[in-house]
Amino acid sequence: MGKELVTAVFSPHDRVLFRRRVRRGLDALTGMLEEGRIEAGDRTTGLEIEINLVDAEAAPAMRNAEVLTDLADPRFQLELGRFNLELNVPPRSLAGDGLGDYEREILQALRAAGDSARKRETRLILIGMLPTLTAGQLVLGDISDNERFRALDAEIAGARGDAFRIDIQGPERLRTSSDTIAPEGACTSAQFHLRVNPADFARYWNASQAIAGVQLALGANAPFLYRRRLWAETRIPFFEQATDARPDEFAAQGVRPRVWFGDRWIESILDLYEENVRYFPPLLPELGDEDPVAVLAAGGIPELPELRLHNGTVYRWNRPVYDVTGGRPHLRVENRVLPSGPTVADMLANAAFYFGLVRQLAEEDPPLWACLDFAAAEAGFRTGARDGIEARLFWPGLGEVPVTDLVRDVLLPRAHSGLDRYGVHPAHRDRFLGIIEDRCRTRRNGAVWQSETVRTVQERGLDRAVALREMTQRYLEFQRTNEPVHTWPI
Repeated sequence: MGKELVTAVFSPHDRVLFRRRVRRGLDALTGMLEEGRIEAGDRTTGLEIEINLVDAEAAPAMRNAEVLTDLADPRFQLELGRFNLELNVPPRSLAGDGLGDYEREILQALRAAGDSARKRETRLILIGMLPTLTAGQLVLGDISDNERFRALDAEIAGARGDAFRIDIQGPERLRTSSDTIAPEGACTSAQFHLRVNPADFARYWNASQAIAGVQLALGANAPFLYRRRLWAETRIPFFEQATDARPDEFAAQGVRPRVWFGDRWIESILDLYEENVRYFPPLLPELGDEDPVAVLAAGGIPELPELRLHNGTVYRWNRPVYDVTGGRPHLRVENRVLPSGPTVADMLANAAFYFGLVRQLAEEDPPLWACLDFAAAEAGFRTGARDGIEARLFWPGLGEVPVTDLVRDVLLPRAHSGLDRYGVHPAHRDRFLGIIEDRCRTRRNGAVWQSETVRTVQERGLDRAVALREMTQRYLEFQRTNEPVHTWPI
């Protein structure tokens, strides 16, 4: 979720100054791009993995601060809910053994975190939404003890001026409400970062948007919330509704939500930052000391703290990132579409598919988005989230086709080619993309396994709550094997 705030109470004057600083940061970013001051560099990648903590009964364990203290590993940090942690995996190139190195490091980090969790009588689970959650476990008191989270809750709830209403229709229906953003803690994701050449940013972002529905269909892993079976990836509509800062009147007028897919293809990263300034009021107007234009004029590299902080409170499913590492600025696409889990192998298969496919599509001419309407891409995003691996998606030249056929016949060969462009070792390429192919062949991802397992348990005469608990216990057992979910028995 980002750094902890220094100040959590903001005055009207703070907001005025913050808006000015954001605009000044945008001016500096524009100047840097025009002058070629942002490096292309290597196409390095990064991963963030959100994790849930559960107790012996597979219920949420509100002990993240204690586990984090015991762990003492800077790669891990608090997330919104007291039962959430986040693992930030150091960036690296995919060339050679990059994917294998990711797997080894993530497994090692999770083993160490698991050891610390056991001292607190908790376990780690990688899953899109914890199936055993109830609404009573997602209240204001369950937000982590962090000034940023408390300030976000106060700002978003204050801007809305009413309860957050949830209404999700799947095989079953959920209607509920909350007066806090605490329910957002139910949503746990795996986020992929891809460093790109500034001149190529728009192509990579557009490609990421175009395949978001395919990603969701393949990787869905959140079919249950509050004991109801909803979308294959319920995380998508729930996150949108649980953090919607707009009063009903603003939504009716077409004011854009902060959790946003977007409404057009872009030509520059500046299109996205300009939309941030134009459409979204500041939520956390924390002021820094930097004058970015003056820093740039003096030959320095500005950090752009206000522009970056503001960008972090606009929750695009593919987010632009400006960052400075070792005094060197760069740009990244942050892909925020996918859920956490089911296993490290599954997440890296999703990552290999995303990185490879996006690279190939971004470098093809004519580009895919020249013949794909943006509205069709957004519709595919929602269809993939709702229907999962059973989704039928539109693709240029093919029309509406089963996503499993689209992936196996059209997209996997492109992902292979993209990984080859990165120099990925063929053994890693074939292993991880093979998981995607087998997922399509068996038509089983995390959402399917969860749903079928719960149905099987309920057929034994057990109620939904017991079935969800038993399924989650089995999920924990299989997750530890790191065998991909399509191989798990029902």
